[in-house]
Amino acid sequence: MSFERIPWDQYFMGQSLLLSLRSTCSRLTVGATIVRDKRIIAGGYNGSVSGDVHCIDEGCYVVDGHCMRTIHAEMNAILQCAKFGVPTEGAEIYVTHFPCLPCTKMILQAGIKKIHYLTDYHNNEYALKLMEQTGVTVDQVKLSKKYFTNLPFGTENGCLTEDIFLEDN
Repeated sequence: MSFERIPWDQYFMGQSLLLSLRSTCSRLTVGATIVRDKRIIAGGYNGSVSGDVHCIDEGCYVVDGHCMRTIHAEMNAILQCAKFGVPTEGAEIYVTHFPCLPCTKMILQAGIKKIHYLTDYHNNEYALKLMEQTGVTVDQVKLSKKYFTNLPFGTENGCLTEDIFLEDN
């Protein structure tokens, strides 16, 4: 019997998709997985500070178009590494959406060398310039439907759309 294993990039992005299901900000569900040497070292999703109320319970606290209550998925994953003393130097991050500028700066400062993202989301030109200047590579991952059929993801909040899948399916 022949069995085809899921490619690493799709496996780790699948982990980020699962993490996004824990998001508590109703504006966008995002998940992030930090990987070093093909091993998951941290994961995060967008949500409130521990002990605070959640957007899904109390509504978003929006100022200038941004939810002040939410910590982004990338930040939560990096902070998890900091909290538990796990180095991020040379790691990779898999994010369901293109990182915002503040998250990009944090990713770069944390020493993460490769950013994989699933969906374009307000891709910032300066973020791209910083990635290029610092030698960090950025890669958009496309998923094969054969690995991601019948999953409990919908298209609500821009989570999954048909354009995330490879054409060869």
